[in-house]
Amino acid sequence: MCGIIGVIGKSAVSAPILEALTRLEYRGYDSAGIATITNGRIDRRRAEGKLINLRNLLQRQPLDGTTGIGHTRWATHGIPNEANAHPHATDEVAVVHNGIIENYQEIRSELQAAGFTFTSQTDTEVIPTLITHYLRQGNTPKDAVALTLKRLEGAFALGIIFTALPDRLFAARRGSPLAIGYGDDEMFIGSDAVALAPLTNRICYLEEGDWAILSQSGAELFNDENQPVTRDIKPTSLSGAAIGKGNYRHFMQKEIFEQPVVIGEALNVYAVNGRIHLPDLPFALKDIKSINIVACGTSYYAGLVASYWLEMLAKTPTHIDIASEFRYREPILDPQGITIVISQSGETADTLAAQRYAKSCGQKTLAVINVPESSMAHEADAIMLTHAGPEIGVASTKAFTTQLTTLAAFAIALAGAKGAITEEEAARHCHTLAEVPSKITEILHHDDKIQALAQQLSSAKDMLFIGRGTSYAIAYEAALKMKEISYIHAEAYAAGEMKHGPIALIDENMPVVAFAPSDALFDKTASNIQEAAARGAIIIALTDKKGAEKLKDIASSVIQLPDVAPLVSPILYAVPAQLLAYHTAVIKGTDVDQPRNLAKSVTVE
Repeated sequence: MCGIIGVIGKSAVSAPILEALTRLEYRGYDSAGIATITNGRIDRRRAEGKLINLRNLLQRQPLDGTTGIGHTRWATHGIPNEANAHPHATDEVAVVHNGIIENYQEIRSELQAAGFTFTSQTDTEVIPTLITHYLRQGNTPKDAVALTLKRLEGAFALGIIFTALPDRLFAARRGSPLAIGYGDDEMFIGSDAVALAPLTNRICYLEEGDWAILSQSGAELFNDENQPVTRDIKPTSLSGAAIGKGNYRHFMQKEIFEQPVVIGEALNVYAVNGRIHLPDLPFALKDIKSINIVACGTSYYAGLVASYWLEMLAKTPTHIDIASEFRYREPILDPQGITIVISQSGETADTLAAQRYAKSCGQKTLAVINVPESSMAHEADAIMLTHAGPEIGVASTKAFTTQLTTLAAFAIALAGAKGAITEEEAARHCHTLAEVPSKITEILHHDDKIQALAQQLSSAKDMLFIGRGTSYAIAYEAALKMKEISYIHAEAYAAGEMKHGPIALIDENMPVVAFAPSDALFDKTASNIQEAAARGAIIIALTDKKGAEKLKDIASSVIQLPDVAPLVSPILYAVPAQLLAYHTAVIKGTDVDQPRNLAKSVTVE
């Protein structure tokens, strides 16, 4: 989940590399570094911590060279410090790496026995050292790279430069994404299109096992058998403006407020004129006997909501798994079922492995993703894009609500195909979805009130989030948001489970955030809220007009949300939960966009 960038330019490349790293910092910010070829040698600048430290170092010690590579790190092997920061280098070669080399200890021992020494704790350092070993055996840089790639086990995206070839940049990918950008007598590599957007609008995505040799004028591409290949060069619509913060204080804030627009864009694809429109699918909806949903983190909670919809609306047995556990319980998968994988990036390692497991069991897979060029997109039998656009804030917001919107459209279509709902009911659900953007806009107009409530929460040490039905899933997502950006310990429970243990935690210092739309479960939720209030809890209730009237004498504070149909309440109720976490984090002074120990795209298991 580290970020890598490489540039072959017409002038010094350290500045554009540094600026590209700022767009990749959401992928990791434990340390950062840049290496260039300068006067026939590798020159490096590396710094522990966030990118500002590298920027300050470069101001004191500028870096020349027209060919270079850069890296921003999320630590896996070795603590975050300068010695473990990328690029890693020998006298002949420098490398940046995203991923994990699983057999690095074996290779490291072999190289140490051959007389090489290591200066870091990382798995990555074996790569430039192994390349150097092959170079010193008389191989060309091209052959040394090819031999090294054959030895490496695990996942990687690589950028490689050589002192002997100052006008060349090597790149390779296996299990981690990598894109090549085509400029005007300039060439680029980057972990994703976001990094390359201000540099070029022409991008080629390497496929699994591909590697490449770049010069100023173009790129030679090879597959994992070292045979020359061609890959499509595609235009990208991303721009520097699209991935900037605009007038917002944080990316997360901007992305929260973008939700009416991006949900509207998803609906323009999937729900038009009262009808659901799905992409062509390689299976008949009416023939689906069961569904498995697999995802991680926030995407898992989107899947949890969808599992309610698919069973209640479409009457289809649905099982949901955390991706990192899915294949290890060796699930028995019905060949007449499908597996839905959900991932913002489409590169989440555990979810990708689960997708491959499902395919190996003979199931069709549907990927709900935001990146059409991702590994999951390439390997899925069908995809549904969420149309969220670039999401830079590490804590997911608009990616989550567009996932819910996309999954709701699928559930309606499935219900219709199976005859679980009538055409009139499907149309009504469609119109309900169409109202979501305007309803979210109403919520965003009450941002000041939510900010005031966050002030009360900012001194809490612990919090509980409760709900029932789909609101139970939103409680989980809300607790995750609070934990990951404010660092307040927060837990979520099905409201009915509170009396089976968690109620022991409640006292006058414990805020309890309750999600209580006026649905069929409202009265039961209200009873659970009353139980918490009787123990002195600080109750914050998120409900609608009818619910607010009933809870006004029980709750300490009420956030009144628009009246909506039960189908879409989880989409709406996610938004004030995001705002509550956001404002609490801002008040506490934490790093909202780059919370400690986290990164955006989790490409390691």
